Amino acid sequence: MMAATLYSSKDFAKVPAAQRADNPAVLIDRQVCQPKAAVLDEFSNQRHHFVRAADLPSRALSMTLGGLEPGQSTRLHRHTYETLIYIVSGQGESVIGEQRVSWRAGDALYVPVWAWHQHINTSATEGALYVACENAPQLQNLGVAVREEA
Repeated sequence: MMAATLYSSKDFAKVPAAQRADNPAVLIDRQVCQPKAAVLDEFSNQRHHFVRAADLPSRALSMTLGGLEPGQSTRLHRHTYETLIYIVSGQGESVIGEQRVSWRAGDALYVPVWAWHQHINTSATEGALYVACENAPQLQNLGVAVREEA
């Protein structure tokens, strides 16, 4: 990973007059669901459900796969980044703020900034799989990304 250049107010005159393409060497993360390091299993353990982050060079967006076993739920949590979730398989419900939203495969849901939320697989027999896209890296790069669990 390249070290980020840190600019301050005095560097305002260094803003370039034109854009240049950023062509990273890596454009694909193959087999995202397969564990690549023990740290991924630890991340899932901390979250209390299956989670795999795609290892892609985006500095603005993240993409993760999440899974919930029958009857399993995520921990109640909130964060300063927005989340868009696409349900690949399964069914369940999410509590987002004061609202309870039922979902099933093919649905997409939105989790607003700093809203307490929890996702629950309501099936007794079928697992649920979802893709979550967030602007967490953008906020991490700005130093303002925060995640809190109840």
